[in-house]
Amino acid sequence: MSNSGPMLAGRTILVTGAAGDIGRAVAVRSASEGARVVLADRIGTDGGLAETASACRSERPDLAIETVTFDVTDQLATADVFDALRGSGLVPDALFNNAGYQGAFANVSTYPLDDLERVLDVNVVGAFSVLQRWTRGLIADGHGGSVVNSASMAGVAGAANMPAYSASKAAVIGLTQSAAKDLAPYGIRVNAVSPAFIGPGAMWDRQVELQAATPSPYYSDDPERVEDEMIRQIPLRRLGSLDEVASVVVFLLSEQASDLTGVNIEIAGGGS
Repeated sequence: MSNSGPMLAGRTILVTGAAGDIGRAVAVRSASEGARVVLADRIGTDGGLAETASACRSERPDLAIETVTFDVTDQLATADVFDALRGSGLVPDALFNNAGYQGAFANVSTYPLDDLERVLDVNVVGAFSVLQRWTRGLIADGHGGSVVNSASMAGVAGAANMPAYSASKAAVIGLTQSAAKDLAPYGIRVNAVSPAFIGPGAMWDRQVELQAATPSPYYSDDPERVEDEMIRQIPLRRLGSLDEVASVVVFLLSEQASDLTGVNIEIAGGGS
């Protein structure tokens, strides 16, 4: 198999959560690797989507970019978006299933149940709904494809003060492994990535701030010390970069990973 040329040439990719740091990095890398890009995020993120679209065009000035806004927890809205894309001749054969909600930071004994429901609704039900609707279009057309689901090292090993998020991302890993078996007969590959501490960016800053603000035997109450405490958990002693995550996602979406399905790649600097 030749590895020359753009990795996603001729492909169309849908990126959910495209207004966020990781979604933007994957969208830009996908555009640079030849894909047509459809950017999606929740209602009210038009400014972030416009920023992502601009970053993609800086890689490919001639790139035609579609942007859509919808709530992944609204199954009717999700179906309408896929129907509208199909109506305009866009049936993405690649999907970065990345929309997510980090949730509150609290000990499991005090974690607010309404927030737990929101985390699970976005990260599990929403991811399932998007995957299902995307899959139906490919199967109807008799086309294969590839998806990467956004999981997390929190779902692999659990994270202090993040019980809802950890549970949701463990569910995403399980969904990935089950869907890979269900969809293999249709030529659809299903994989996941589990980043650990990735930065700089808004999600890293929020995590440091909220861990410092949440009583815990694992972290101090000083954000600067918390940042150092987190990084010292990583054998490579550094944050992973957004570009490193994007590189793995694009590889998994591409034909260079044609024999990989049901895999969860840990982007964690050797941590667990």
